[in-house]
Amino acid sequence: MKLTEKENNYIEIINAKENNLKGINLKIKKHEVTVFVGPSGSGKSSLVFDTIAATSRRELNETFPSFTQQYLPKFGEADVQEIKNLPVAIVIDQKRLHGNARSTLETYVGIYSLVRLLFSRIGKPFVGYSDSFSFNLPQGMCPKCQGLGYIDDINENKLINMDKSINQGAINFVSFGPGSWRWKRYAYSGLFDNDKLLKDFSKKEYDLLVFAPKQKLKNPPKEWPKSASYEGLIPRIRRSIINSKEGTHHKKSDRRTDHKKNMPFVQRCQTQTRKFAI
Repeated sequence: MKLTEKENNYIEIINAKENNLKGINLKIKKHEVTVFVGPSGSGKSSLVFDTIAATSRRELNETFPSFTQQYLPKFGEADVQEIKNLPVAIVIDQKRLHGNARSTLETYVGIYSLVRLLFSRIGKPFVGYSDSFSFNLPQGMCPKCQGLGYIDDINENKLINMDKSINQGAINFVSFGPGSWRWKRYAYSGLFDNDKLLKDFSKKEYDLLVFAPKQKLKNPPKEWPKSASYEGLIPRIRRSIINSKEGTHHKKSDRRTDHKKNMPFVQRCQTQTRKFAI
């Protein structure tokens, strides 16, 4: 039976008994904000989420082929006699949002799978099924950043102050200041003139300071620890700090730090860039 325009403006719930609902009959006006209020346990969530929204999402999923349905969220059948004139529902959870590196607006509101389906169906040229648009799966994720949208890297220009010498603190990185044990790995190596400005370094000297792989020193000075190996700044920081608990600490601290300060950490993938203050 075709609905009149007036009837089409309402969602009608008949005999809803989900959880603690006692045979509720209700009409909800469309295109308006409707707020359900009441004490805890009165049935607000049972009506809105477990009855109306669950029924809408389940009916929507049933419109897709069985192959597609296996990749969509599952919704059980609500304890309700009938819901008339029910549109598609988008659910925003009542819980506080706890994001992670892979959280997006689509994952928060539950339409991520539907967006991927949309791209796979209308995209031209056809590049694959919905899995091809998932940043969580190998066939859809960027091979460089593994679907995170950024990669850990180091901003060399922020790490080094070319107008200073090693003794003057040319390394702009926490725990690499003059006198620190990490600073001594360069100052006591015997490889550099510690009073020479970095801008006056030869290319060989600069590459040795910044890029050299881990290696044992031949005939090191007496101040050099016997069991220690020498390693350039960038490989050392990437190995022992970025990929360690200390690196995680620095990234968290950056959220509370002025972005105008020196920022040796840079995260980027394609056009997206995020910086972390150290």
